[in-house]
Amino acid sequence: MRSQIVFLFLLLSVYAFSQQETVEVPASIASDDPVTIGQASGAPVIDGTIDPAEWSAASVFETRYETYPGENSRPVLRTEVLLMSDETNLYAAFRCFDEAGKVRATVARRDDILSDDNVRIWLDTFDDRRRAYVFAFNPFGIQQDGIYTEGENLPDYSVDFVHESRGEIHEWGWSVEVRIPYKSLRYKAGDGALWGFNFVRNIKRLNSTFDAWMPQDRNRSGTLVQHGRITGFGAIRRERTLELVPSVTVRETERRVRNIPGPKGETGNGPTERFVNQPVEADLGLTLKYTITPNITLDAAINPDFAEIEADAPIVTANLRFPVFFTEKRPFFLEGAEIFTSPLDVFYSRSIIDPDAAAKLTGKVGRNSFGFLFAADGAPGKFEEEDLNDPSVRPRIDEFVGKKALFGVVRAKRDVGKDSSVGLFGTARSFPEQRNFLGGIDGRFRVDDSTVFTFQAVGTHSRRCFFEPAFDPVRDPAQAMRNSEICGGSTFNAYRTGNGIGYYARAQKDGKTHGWQAEFIGRSRFYRADAGFTERSDLNDLFLYNRVNKNPEPDAALVSLRSFQFWSAQYDFRGRFQNMFTGANVSFGFQNSTSLFVETAFRAQKIYEDEFGISRNPGRDGAFFGAPDRLTRQSRTFAIFSSAPVKQFSVRIRAQYNYNAFDFDFGAGRYPRVSPAAISGDPRLDPGGGRELSLQASAEYRPIEPFRISVSYNRTSLKRFDTGLAAFVSDITSVRSTYQFTRFMYARIRLDYNSLRRNASGQALFGWSPNPGTAFYAGYTDDFNYNGFSPVTRLYEPGFARNSRTFFIRASYLFRKTF
Repeated sequence: MRSQIVFLFLLLSVYAFSQQETVEVPASIASDDPVTIGQASGAPVIDGTIDPAEWSAASVFETRYETYPGENSRPVLRTEVLLMSDETNLYAAFRCFDEAGKVRATVARRDDILSDDNVRIWLDTFDDRRRAYVFAFNPFGIQQDGIYTEGENLPDYSVDFVHESRGEIHEWGWSVEVRIPYKSLRYKAGDGALWGFNFVRNIKRLNSTFDAWMPQDRNRSGTLVQHGRITGFGAIRRERTLELVPSVTVRETERRVRNIPGPKGETGNGPTERFVNQPVEADLGLTLKYTITPNITLDAAINPDFAEIEADAPIVTANLRFPVFFTEKRPFFLEGAEIFTSPLDVFYSRSIIDPDAAAKLTGKVGRNSFGFLFAADGAPGKFEEEDLNDPSVRPRIDEFVGKKALFGVVRAKRDVGKDSSVGLFGTARSFPEQRNFLGGIDGRFRVDDSTVFTFQAVGTHSRRCFFEPAFDPVRDPAQAMRNSEICGGSTFNAYRTGNGIGYYARAQKDGKTHGWQAEFIGRSRFYRADAGFTERSDLNDLFLYNRVNKNPEPDAALVSLRSFQFWSAQYDFRGRFQNMFTGANVSFGFQNSTSLFVETAFRAQKIYEDEFGISRNPGRDGAFFGAPDRLTRQSRTFAIFSSAPVKQFSVRIRAQYNYNAFDFDFGAGRYPRVSPAAISGDPRLDPGGGRELSLQASAEYRPIEPFRISVSYNRTSLKRFDTGLAAFVSDITSVRSTYQFTRFMYARIRLDYNSLRRNASGQALFGWSPNPGTAFYAGYTDDFNYNGFSPVTRLYEPGFARNSRTFFIRASYLFRKTF
């Protein structure tokens, strides 16, 4: 009770702070009058040192406003940007004045500079206030680039564009020079063409201050709608550009495989597994990009996938019911990805696992944006050699061996008004015995300066295997046999037609000291988006939140204070209760980039046996031991502390306690099931409540400019109330270290350890990448257990045992021809 009173006091304090007098933005600084940029008489040398003679034709812009933490106040430090254009390039130069020795800068990898001081250019090249290129640079001129889509919180920095930049640190501060080829962009040009434009400077040591050319009205939602405009693009030469990136990957892999049974199922007198040194593989790939017009691009690829360079971060998989979303890393799918995004994630490029070939056409004509994508994925038809040669397995997979899953995606959007749009989406995936089609509409409408409404509605049609928990093989043995033949041996997966719907609606209002959001999302039981990502179907979810905060104060000990209050209710499409939770949080921002976040929430969660397996009837047991449904009332509290007090060091700590969290009784790695049913020898699931504790800590240290090392630790445990036994204890430790020899050349070592499987994996990598498309990598990966469990037999193995290891070399080169 005492903690709840304290938390209520904090919320009331936030509300009181939020009532302070606001600062109005003068109308004069919100002018939309475009600025004509200068025309270069000659190309400047991009070396980081700004030569006044070379930049004499440039238009000069200054940061006039500190937009965070201050509210359009006068910047503490002066920043200038010089901008000019010629027939083929846009040139920018930054002068960032600062005190000697206080600049935060490291020799970092590309796309890893935002912990340094940096400057950023925003280019809305169609002036539609919906999408913009973002180019960021640290004081050494190292790049981070991406795409910002209006309505999103942050830019997508996963995509890379070819451009040139250099930076220098001086006694008076630092400078950066930039050349952005127009052929790296999609844009509109010609006399009178306007581009949305803004530039910002981010100063880390000053509470991550943002200074900008244009002001930001905190009572107005949106980012691009508050940017200025530039013009002067009438002299751009109209060109077509062809890019070819051939690649070769050579790898040698050793791994453990199971022995193939003999005619009667025996493996002989030998072991049930063996370590195989596979033949050296050489994969050739080719990626093509053809700029048909400045605003329409054709991309094509043959064998573009290569996953060894960037591995997904390890996650806790224990007690996990639903799939996890992983971000895309493959360049072919990153280019133009923003056109294929939607609230329901109806297209998820990682559903295309190993494409043999793919093609994509994207562009914008007038107010219409479009995207078409086709891919042939060979992964579903690939099987391990031991399965192909196993007479007990081969009959079940014969129909699929060597087959490809075919994907098709169609996307169209039309701009409506100043900041609204409507669109159509269609996807298809086809594989033997699996067909899925999806179609729908979506839109985003600005109601007023601070309110936006977003929606999506889709329908799906599938011919595939669906799990039928009520099906009884005894009553329909013929259908049971058909199910088993088509659906991989499972009699409860019925091969049938299924139609579904999905919907999304969100209203959001943003203000300086107050905001709210109402979101309603649902997917029916037979909703399937095989080309997309679906965490869960058969669920309706209503989510509401309210936000209050005080205006940030840059010079105060407490820089910012914000609170969210939230409530959610979930029901399935049969009207059964699933979840309800409510809670509140408070976020404190202090000096030296230090913050504290505290949240408490209460939840009621109900689960049903037909969500986990077969349902019971008078002639058989169901999936659950005991009652067919379970309900827990949970309370959760967690806190996050983060700080970057000096440029060499940053730290983040997250701690969480969840009272009466469900153990779904799956077992986890080396931890067997510990429910009463499991202890009594009953194979049925017996979910129950327990105490869940979680601690995550990470730190990064940069003792010298080229070197950085980061360590993260994640411990999660769950102990049941009814048996007093641990359902699992998971420890995941990760170490990353990188030495950047130059801007383009680096060496990296990665090591991950997972205690559930007592498994470790590591990678040593050397990389050189002077620009997107041209690269050389050489690496070694290793995966092994210590006192762990065999990935083949699942049996305990004392001591050290290697699972696999791979040595690989990859090289690619960008050929670029303009005509």
